[in-house]
Amino acid sequence: MRNKWFKRILPLIVLIIGYGGMGVIKASGNDDEEQDPIDTRPTVKVETAVAEDYQVNITSYGEVTPLESTMISSQVSGEVISWHPSFVAGGLVLSGSILFSVEKGTYEAALLQAESDLTVAKANLIEEQARADVAKQEAKGNKVSDLYLRKPQLLSAQASVKSAQARLKIAQRDLDNCDIKAPYDALVISRTLGSGQYVNQGSQVGELYNIETAEISFPIAGFDQEFLPSSISQKTALVSTKGYSAITREGTIARDLGIIDQQTRMSQLVVRVEDPYSLKSDLPPLKFGSYVEVSFAGKTLSQVYKLPQSLVNNRIIWVLDEELQMQPKRVAIIREEGEYLLVSEGIKNQDTLIMTLPEYPQKGMKVKIAEPKKELALQQSQ
Repeated sequence: MRNKWFKRILPLIVLIIGYGGMGVIKASGNDDEEQDPIDTRPTVKVETAVAEDYQVNITSYGEVTPLESTMISSQVSGEVISWHPSFVAGGLVLSGSILFSVEKGTYEAALLQAESDLTVAKANLIEEQARADVAKQEAKGNKVSDLYLRKPQLLSAQASVKSAQARLKIAQRDLDNCDIKAPYDALVISRTLGSGQYVNQGSQVGELYNIETAEISFPIAGFDQEFLPSSISQKTALVSTKGYSAITREGTIARDLGIIDQQTRMSQLVVRVEDPYSLKSDLPPLKFGSYVEVSFAGKTLSQVYKLPQSLVNNRIIWVLDEELQMQPKRVAIIREEGEYLLVSEGIKNQDTLIMTLPEYPQKGMKVKIAEPKKELALQQSQ
């Protein structure tokens, strides 16, 4: 009985379900017809192109070297009796410091002998002058020879005085040279003597680097040469090292070496840094041999556009016209500055630049502009 009853009402149940499904489908269709059409235009970010005067920054690299180096030699012969504690490899010595001393006894004796010889020569000169005066008085206006007036003897005595004075100067110089002094504030590179060692005149005993001034010679590439300022002499440059404990010092461009390398086609400039080892300041030392970056201001370019490199592809940049359509423009690139390009032609002031391109940009493609406020709110919520 139950199966017969179920078979009778089953068609009615199917009819009701079908009718209900048709109603749902119809209602959904009506809802779709009432919805607004979907905006499929891609969203882009834009910025306004603004022309500006831009000062070029020129960067290169070079090695820190001393302004001058000196091979220290002994100017007299003798036994070394002492040397400066800082006269060792890596030591710093100030200008005028005595680097080492040679035994002075022999040279002090030579000085005393020279002083004695000068005294004798002066005495002889006085004696000859007196004899000449007597001979002149005896002549009483008569015509006599120069020999009678003792003029040759007087000239010889005068010459002996000058010779004795010269020997005195040499003896004094030799005595002074027993103390060998640093010619400038210096870094000691090497020393090859010790106490008790006998050195000969002219023998090299060490090497010094001048630390009063350092120089960095650095190349200027061909594409940078046209952006050099009209005058580079005494122009300020920044010298900096790389790494965790980077050092930045201020220098001055001293000169152009005046030649262009035949292989690289680069010119060379030289920048000077005063007091590189910071003897007169608290700045960190800039050691010789350091590889550094040198940067300085070049020419100022008038009314150019500074654009991110990511916006330019094959010298093409995309702008937005008044109808919100994408338009490509070919630009003239005059220089690359880090992550940016400097553009002189191809776009106009106040052009609307598209900063985020769709995946497949097309000329005339319609886009919509991202609303900055909504975008900012989305970033803050994230």
